[in-house]
Amino acid sequence: MGLIVVTLVRFDLRTDIDVVAARRGVSDCAQALGFSVLDRTKVVTAASEIARNTVVHGQGGELLLEVVRDGIRDGLRLTFNDAGPGIADMTLALEDGYSTGGGMGLGLPGARRLVHEFELASTVGTGTRVTLVRWKP
Repeated sequence: MGLIVVTLVRFDLRTDIDVVAARRGVSDCAQALGFSVLDRTKVVTAASEIARNTVVHGQGGELLLEVVRDGIRDGLRLTFNDAGPGIADMTLALEDGYSTGGGMGLGLPGARRLVHEFELASTVGTGTRVTLVRWKP
């Protein structure tokens, strides 16, 4: 049996207020699925990091929040898309401490550690897609 999308919600990511709304949406879905406080905190933190990157570095975009089912397990799949400048060196971008914006450089690698599945795709001049999946234990 393959992956089934149970619910799909779309969030625009253009401003800080949009980031807050996306965080709330992820938190509410994780809670409704019965995620523990720790697992909910992990997925919300990862979502917040990538949503902020989408606004700041990707010049805005969207979050597609999906409740997914794979056999007997449920989870959240978060897909962040932007049409920004893209990431020239994805390997470097995934290293702890690397930052193009003067931050601590924990966004992408930190988010990757907080989820069960992480996928990064980017083309310079076209944009970036980050997909995160956190399964309910």
